[in-house]
Amino acid sequence: MEQSNTKPHLVLLSAPAHLMPVIELGKRLVSCQDVKVTIFVASFVQSAAAESRMVRSALTTKLFDVIHLPPADVSNLVAPGDQGIPSLSAAVRVVRPAFQAAISALETPPTALIVHVFAIECLRIADELKIPKYVFVSTNAWFLALIMYTPVLDKEVKGEYVDKKEPFALPGCSPIRAEDLPDPMLFRTKANYHEYLKIGMEIPKADGILVNTWEELQPKTLASLRDGNLLGSVAKAPVFPIGPINSEGSAALRIELFDWLDKQPTDSVLYISFGSMGGLSLEQMTELARGLELSQQRFIWVVRPPTQKSGGGSGPKVGNASDDMSSYLPEGFISRTRDRGQVVPQWAPQVEILSHPSCGGFFTHCGWNSAIECITNGLPMIAWPLYAEQRMNATLLTEELGIAVRSQTLPSTGVVGRDEIGKMVRKIFVDDAGRQMRARVKEMKLGAETAWSKSGSSYNALAEMVKHCQKCL
Repeated sequence: MEQSNTKPHLVLLSAPAHLMPVIELGKRLVSCQDVKVTIFVASFVQSAAAESRMVRSALTTKLFDVIHLPPADVSNLVAPGDQGIPSLSAAVRVVRPAFQAAISALETPPTALIVHVFAIECLRIADELKIPKYVFVSTNAWFLALIMYTPVLDKEVKGEYVDKKEPFALPGCSPIRAEDLPDPMLFRTKANYHEYLKIGMEIPKADGILVNTWEELQPKTLASLRDGNLLGSVAKAPVFPIGPINSEGSAALRIELFDWLDKQPTDSVLYISFGSMGGLSLEQMTELARGLELSQQRFIWVVRPPTQKSGGGSGPKVGNASDDMSSYLPEGFISRTRDRGQVVPQWAPQVEILSHPSCGGFFTHCGWNSAIECITNGLPMIAWPLYAEQRMNATLLTEELGIAVRSQTLPSTGVVGRDEIGKMVRKIFVDDAGRQMRARVKEMKLGAETAWSKSGSSYNALAEMVKHCQKCL
């Protein structure tokens, strides 16, 4: 495609339900590298309205164009038991013709194409346009290493991964235990696994890989991805760590909850949220409520209706919308904890709460976006992984980075009791171990700020990526 002499024009494509990291990447490209950006939004029919609301709330200034592709209806393309990555891949296949037509019709020809990792089906459109192509992995480098090494494991490992006792070796990286594997790797006969494997085979075909971490946070894993004798032999394409990419929230947002937060001591409040799709059973909600009472610590708990009566949490699930919490929280819980806790139905402004001086910790499902928001605010975590790659993230946060605690029982497979929950809460707020975690994560917060300062590692990596795409033309 013929290029104009104007500034580089980068086209970004979000996968359904993964819009926010792509929006934030677009903001960094415009503000730090002075490039033109156009973002295309792929969505499901069911979530198109929600995606539109996210765009409106994210774009407080007109930094770039956002173009909505026709929402994809995959109801007849994916079996009921094959949700997850198969749904994402099917949606991207449906919108591909519309995306190809729209990108070809842009008034300013694109310099490069950047696709979210779950929209990788559209990566090769760049070949037809004769422009460089990049993949944006919105989670961490350890996950990137695993998904790219999965085609090797697929040939070496016999039988189901979950039946293996020994951890799986990733050259130059921390090994991964079977119980920490992402959901798509749990059953090799499922469509989820085959789509996941396909992504691992496609990523190395990109001209470059952007990953939502920073040099100082995961130096060992990033080094292995660049070493031709280790994972670099699989990765091949240059890796650009350009994190942390996360929302800064809105300083202007104020709700009644913040009047209560303003009155609490610094670093004293635990924020509890399991993401937009994280569900708990009624039994587990009861144990969590009792554990919070036992801990005697301040808290804000974003509560959604239970997904089932008993057993451990599983996901992704969404409970029925309801603001009436009296039917599923222990009798009298709200009144007994009113002096030190706030129970919020359905939703709360997470970014703004985590950045408030009174917030001192995060009880989290370990989605990578939430983990980054916690690190960049210098907060220790209670890791409560439920689905996707969250068990990997929990292990990274607890064992490698040392900034989180987690339960002995996996919340995705069993019920964690009130005594253990109370002890975990007190550990990060009262015990010496919690003070040590808090000191470590505050150092990481400073490291994240340095990474995005001028001449910082992530600032430079993004500049190198822009130069790289111009050289590849």
